Amino acid sequence: MLEHAELIVAVELPALPLAARSHYRKVRDRASYAFALVSLASAIDVADGVVSDVRLAFGGVAHRPWRAWRAEAALRRSRATEEAFRHAADVELAGANPLPGNAFKVPLARNLLVRALLDQVEAGGR
Repeated sequence: MLEHAELIVAVELPALPLAARSHYRKVRDRASYAFALVSLASAIDVADGVVSDVRLAFGGVAHRPWRAWRAEAALRRSRATEEAFRHAADVELAGANPLPGNAFKVPLARNLLVRALLDQVEAGGR
């Protein structure tokens, strides 16, 4: 528990082998904007064309980062294909309840997940 006037100056996270091969991608309205409309942090491990482990988290789609637990579960032990990535995105976003002004973020998040994982797998499967 922090005492009054104390400040957190560092956070140490345990090293995970999967995290050594992680990627981050953000979609912005314009290059001059620093903030992302939608972002995705991803780490995927593929062995013999099958997803052995995966971690996914969206930014910019909710009031806090959104861990994509359902998509991760859908991907584990599946073939690392565009079809599987689309299915995982659909599973994750099926319950999305966007506001009228940001409904565009649902298909944007879906496409970002698919494209980011395809690029990551094509770049070496990790």
